[in-house]
Order: sequence, then C-alpha cells, then structure tokens
Amino acid sequence: MSQHLFILNDPPYGTERSYNGLRLAASIAKREGEEVRVFLMGDAAACAKKGQITPNGYYNLERMLKGVTVRHGLVGVCGTCMDARGITEPELAEGCRRSTLEELTDWTLWADQVLVF
Repeated sequence: MSQHLFILNDPPYGTERSYNGLRLAASIAKREGEEVRVFLMGDAAACAKKGQITPNGYYNLERMLKGVTVRHGLVGVCGTCMDARGITEPELAEGCRRSTLEELTDWTLWADQVLVF
C-alpha cells in the first residue's frame, strides 16, 4: 500500500495543471490499496467551489474531485487561500473541507509520495 499526496496550486480553468493532477489522483485512487489525499492551495482553492457549470464535453473540476472522494480520498482546501479568494465553507463541493498548513504538514509527513502540480 502506498500513500500519495497531491498538492495543487493552479486555478481550475485556464491551465490544465490542476486538471492533470486530479486525473492522476483519481487514477491512483482507483487502485486497490492506494491512499490519496489532495490539498488545494493558492488559486487551486477555487477547484473546490461547488456549482461549477462547464460547457458540454469540457472537464469539470468539481466532478473530478468527487472521483477522489468517493474512493475515500481526502480533499483539504487551504483556509487562508479560501479567505483571500472570498470562498466560504458552505461554498465548498461535497467531500471537500477547509484545512490548514498544519494539516498539510501532517499529510506531507504521512505520504510516501508528494506530487505538486
């Protein structure tokens, strides 16, 4: 069993870094015995905003996060980054929660692999 931490920094749309990070996180989460945690910081905090509406056929980061959480992955969103962007806890997508740098520190020490996007 391996423990994987993904740290995402880029906004949900406009670049594909968060998209690609979540693609890999969800793919690993599907594997038997693998544990995944995702920490959203900086502009990536907006990836966890619920109610995202994207054009037909276009990826949707809110749905992609659900692909991690339904497989028992954890998603933390930097509280300081949320505050700076005016995102409140009730606005977070299902399965995502406000987090802290202290928790990111714990998750980093927990992980066998840390991947930063």
